[in-house]
Amino acid sequence: MPKAKGKTRRQKFGYNINRKRLNRNARRKAAPRIQCSHIRHAWDHTKSVRQNLAEMGLAMDPNKAVPVRKRKVKAMEVDVEERPKELVRKPYVLNDLEAEASLPEKKGNTLSRDLIEYVHHMVENYGEDYKAMARDEKNYYQDTPKQIRNKINVYKRFYPEEWQAFLDSLQTKPWDFSEYQ
Repeated sequence: MPKAKGKTRRQKFGYNINRKRLNRNARRKAAPRIQCSHIRHAWDHTKSVRQNLAEMGLAMDPNKAVPVRKRKVKAMEVDVEERPKELVRKPYVLNDLEAEASLPEKKGNTLSRDLIEYVHHMVENYGEDYKAMARDEKNYYQDTPKQIRNKINVYKRFYPEEWQAFLDSLQTKPWDFSEYQ
């Protein structure tokens, strides 16, 4: 139900609210989402980015992580002060990232169903006659004979088992398929 007219109070400034903390929390909530799940689950919002990455064994600045040595001939050897290494408190993050990186890459490139059907149609009807394929009515993109031959070769390269099965199903046809094998 709507409120009665004149019963709403005007907003007064909240003096007892810590604006600094309110803004910090708002910024933290609006921070970008970390896409890597391993890092996101190990992230501590009370620490800085450098501290978080150091605890995980990761480097914030690759230039400082792997210093480039200068090739100067020094007259006398000077003791170089090394800063202490940061302690890796969350090594499981680094181990998970290494395990994920060592997995074999998925083969993501495939051919469209339209191209596969196009190749099947052309080879079924014309065999090796690429000039006749170029004149076919299903040659919508007006491919030249060489372009059609290249499409067939791409199909053979992507799906060798499927291509061989297709050729075996066409053995009853009178064309010579020795070029394809």
